[in-house]
Amino acid sequence: MLRPSFKREKKRPGERLLKSVRQLIESVNNTLKGQWDLEQHGGLTHEGVAVRAARCPLAMTAAIWHNHKTHSPLTRFLIA
Repeated sequence: MLRPSFKREKKRPGERLLKSVRQLIESVNNTLKGQWDLEQHGGLTHEGVAVRAARCPLAMTAAIWHNHKTHSPLTRFLIA
């Protein structure tokens, strides 16, 4: 685990990248939890959770592919 150094410690290698990496991780987590409803998936078995967790990214990927093939100006929307 990489953490920011205390004031009394010398700077650690890679510490300047810590803020941007953390922001990226938080952004991905918020997207998965909020937009794809992965916290309230409703799956009762491991297989059910896996299927429900995979359906949203696959649906988004299919929509982006479809919008790209139909030359839609908005490629990342489900209703472009």
